[in-house]
Parts: sequence; structure tokens; C-alpha cells
Amino acid sequence: MSSEAVKIRVLAVDDHPLLREGVAALIADEADIALVGEAADGREAVDLFRRLRPDVTLMDLQMPNVNGIEATTTIRAEFPDARIVVLTTYTGDVQVPLALKAGASGYLLKNAIRTELLSTIRAVHAGRKVLSSEITFALASHSAGQALSPSETRVLALIADGLSNKEIAARLSMTEEAVKGQIKNILAKLDARDRTHAAVIGLRNGII
Repeated sequence: MSSEAVKIRVLAVDDHPLLREGVAALIADEADIALVGEAADGREAVDLFRRLRPDVTLMDLQMPNVNGIEATTTIRAEFPDARIVVLTTYTGDVQVPLALKAGASGYLLKNAIRTELLSTIRAVHAGRKVLSSEITFALASHSAGQALSPSETRVLALIADGLSNKEIAARLSMTEEAVKGQIKNILAKLDARDRTHAAVIGLRNGII
């Protein structure tokens, strides 16, 4: 078997040519990794994946026409074993669970490509999930927010709107004591210092 046959075959998907060139340059000298294709949007990515069947796909999230999450969903529906690493500049919590739900095996910030890309490709190819430290933090924040009950989420939204406990109680037909209990739970679940901090976390993480 030739050395070429055992290389990890990689497809790079990003609408910025410079980023694809950077990925190609990083992979070029690796004995165990080969770049087999490049795509500029999600639609092209799906077509190339069908033709090339790469071992690992590097998938940008924000692209014209078909975005990375849609492309990942389509690829994984047809090829459940596809291993996809999402590349993005965003740490927003909304993107993290969507990418993982779509089937991404790894999630890497673009500013970490130079230092973490090669190890991520190898780890994902070996069957492991890989998340950058920033993404892990964002995912934890999202998970915390998801733990809020519907009632607690409504209370948090009214806190963010500037309502007092008395006003929240009147709006939701609750007692003030019940509102205080809800707020206590919210602060604990979000690890927030106070009402204002909880509102900031809720808005930042897309909970409200």
C-alpha cells in the first residue's frame, strides 16, 4: 500500500480563498494528511463530498447560498459516518449546538487554525469529538441556559426588560415570593451574581 493511500483525505470548505490557501499550506508538508478538494459554499461542498468521499471535511459556517450547518446536515443525512470539523470566527452559543446537532465532530475557531488544525483533523479522523476551549465554554453556557424552566425563562426576560419583582409578579399572576424563588433558581443555574448579570448572560447566550 502506498503512503498516499493511508493519508487522511481532507475537503476544505470556505468562501474565503485566503483561508483555503492557509489550510492547504498547513496540510502540504504533512506526511499523513492530503487536501483532496476545495469548495466555496455549502452547495459545492455537498457535491464535492459525494464525489470525493473525504475522511475529514473542514466546513465554514457563514457562507453564501447554502451555509455550513445546512451542508453538514445534508452530508450527514446521506453519509452518517461523515466526519466534519466546523470552522468559524464566532463563539456564539446558537452556532455551537446547531453545528453539533447537525453532526459536526469538531468545532474550531479560525484564529486557532495555525496551532490546532492538524491535531484536530487527526483526532476527528480517529473518531473523537474536538471542541476548542472557547467553544466548550460557550456550549456550557448554552447548556446552563437550557436548564431554565419555561417559567424561569419568562421571568428572566422580564428582568431584562427592567421590571421589578412586584411588576413581574403582576405580569405573570404570581406572588412576589414565587418570583423571588424563581430568581434565586435563575441566579444559581446561570452562575450569575445578581439580576443584571443574569439578564446579560441570558441576552448574550440567546436564552431570551
